[in-house]
Amino acid sequence: MQPVPVLSIAGSDPSGGAGIQADLKTFADHGCYGMAVLTALTAQNTTGVSAIHPAPLDFVAEQVRMVRADIPPRAVKIGMLGTAGLVRTVLAALEGFEGPVVLDPVMVATSGARLLQPDAEQALRDALAPRAAVLTPNLPEAAVLLGDEAPQAWADRTGVALLLKDGHGHAEVVRDRLYLPGGAVVAVDHPRLHSRNTHGTGCTLSSALAARLARGEPLVDAARGAVRYVADLVAASQGHDLGAGKGPLLHGALGRR
Repeated sequence: MQPVPVLSIAGSDPSGGAGIQADLKTFADHGCYGMAVLTALTAQNTTGVSAIHPAPLDFVAEQVRMVRADIPPRAVKIGMLGTAGLVRTVLAALEGFEGPVVLDPVMVATSGARLLQPDAEQALRDALAPRAAVLTPNLPEAAVLLGDEAPQAWADRTGVALLLKDGHGHAEVVRDRLYLPGGAVVAVDHPRLHSRNTHGTGCTLSSALAARLARGEPLVDAARGAVRYVADLVAASQGHDLGAGKGPLLHGALGRR
């Protein structure tokens, strides 16, 4: 079987629940060959983030160059960038890449720690977001990125699909919505699971979406499958007691998807 290579460009989580670590586990769950470009080291666990050390910009660019030159990815997932310089560096490093790009606009960790500097928000919104095939913001992130613009209007104007996550909602049904350029809205609903073990859900969803797109699934099918995968993973991870805060998802518990 020919492996399907997928690249994550994101930060590291030493506790293993989010970031690059969650991305690689998710790629493996989908039978893909995962590759990783680190944008930042973090000191964090399930209770919070105590320090962030961004990688040098030229080193991030060189990581991307080396990967693309040897094992071209079928899809790219972009996660934590942190600074405007990193946003611009990643945008330039992906010049000429023709595969789908999934952008998870990481702004705030599950623990509440801010992961994107204010001056980077505009660079991400105005320069990097239009380069993506699909964005996967949660409700607070969407409020920053879209401002007063309606999700469908934003998708129509930019030509970029928007998978708006409802994980921060409170209704008993999670109502995720995929807004497609041109006016189509796809509903992806599922029961809300009240579990403390949700560390890394955003990273996992965007990585699952990238893996499915890399395998050739149409965007609507890939989005539905990625949402279902995360919901099933949250359900499978409810019983453990790892960590004192938001516990991690147990990637691998479901078998290959």
